[in-house]
Amino acid sequence: MADRTLIIIKPDGVQRHLIGEIIGRFEKKGLKLVAAKFLKPDNTIATKLYAVHKGKPFYDGLVKFLCSSPVLATVWEAQGAIEIARKMLGSTFGYEATSGTIRGDLGCSRGFNLVHGSDSTQSADYEISIFFRPEEIVNYEFADEHWLYGKNE
Repeated sequence: MADRTLIIIKPDGVQRHLIGEIIGRFEKKGLKLVAAKFLKPDNTIATKLYAVHKGKPFYDGLVKFLCSSPVLATVWEAQGAIEIARKMLGSTFGYEATSGTIRGDLGCSRGFNLVHGSDSTQSADYEISIFFRPEEIVNYEFADEHWLYGKNE
């Protein structure tokens, strides 16, 4: 089975009308969208998602920010999906992210960063379970999977 990663278009991405642009980048790269949910996270969801940061100076602000506006939670699938997505996202904040990345091309903030992406298989499994039940993730094949994921052998 291919790897899965959680990508959340955060409140700033939604409010700046960047949902289509961000989804389009993952689609063009060849990742497969297998789940999506538009929601306004509550404190329970935000504290579960950011539990690894509890006790850090930015934790309360991070939780408050995620709850401030709707987000689009998505699950993407491909071989190496986590690593691919992390490269596509770029450095944490847009002002230091490389051009060509989502954050580098679309952001310049020193505090908001448009998107959240899982950083490991364990994180992805945990984070996906916060937003989606297993039956909400759709298993299917692309008609062109050979061209996307195949090897020239």
